[in-house]
Amino acid sequence: MRLIRNLALTILCLFIMPALATAGWWSLQERPASWRNADWSSSGILPRAPQKDEAAIYVLAARTGGLKGAFSLHSWLVIKKPGANGYDRYDKVGWGTPIRHNAYAADGRWYSNAPYIVASVTDADAARLIPKLEAAIADYQFSKRGDYHIWPGPNSNSFVAHVLRAVPELGAKLPSNAVGRDYAPGFVSVDIAPDWLDLHVTFGGLAGFAVGLRSGIEFHFAGLVAGLDIAHPAIKVPAYGPVSLF
Repeated sequence: MRLIRNLALTILCLFIMPALATAGWWSLQERPASWRNADWSSSGILPRAPQKDEAAIYVLAARTGGLKGAFSLHSWLVIKKPGANGYDRYDKVGWGTPIRHNAYAADGRWYSNAPYIVASVTDADAARLIPKLEAAIADYQFSKRGDYHIWPGPNSNSFVAHVLRAVPELGAKLPSNAVGRDYAPGFVSVDIAPDWLDLHVTFGGLAGFAVGLRSGIEFHFAGLVAGLDIAHPAIKVPAYGPVSLF
């Protein structure tokens, strides 16, 4: 009984209270009444007219809409191929065809929330990695109608996380408040990154942990993440996301 009580207290203090505090903060932010009233236009964080010979890969994320925005981001991928005049954007969404190609502006706002660049690779490195990234997109197993589940996944963040795990050379991991990024099918999943720099263990996306150069130290519960980023010193606050220590 004492063990159960201590475990419940740990979950309350480590996960639930920070998430409730974030929900309180989110309730004070101005938000559109619905997706129809939201601003989906370009945010301007990517060059509007990239150079034709440029190659680039971007991972973008923005707070999602409604109450979900208190707890999670929506993430997507942007590719600029050498010789192309513009960008290719890939999202997974919960309506229509799940994997969307160029359905929105490459750096568009999401439910009026401005995106930010989670990671980027440019020039020769990007040109070399684009075929691998496209292969990972095509290989995503949850790409059909009905495959989207808002919680615990697979959702938009599960899709992007799959690609990032398949292409570790990008050196990227989604922010800790990208709910669904830790989803894996089955009751227990143990994943070691191809470059051996990360270990991820999850119990159906409901609980688990991660440790490694990219993850730092993380503890997962019900889609919430608490932990420490060691490579870029920060505290990972459940629902709110990373808070830099410097």
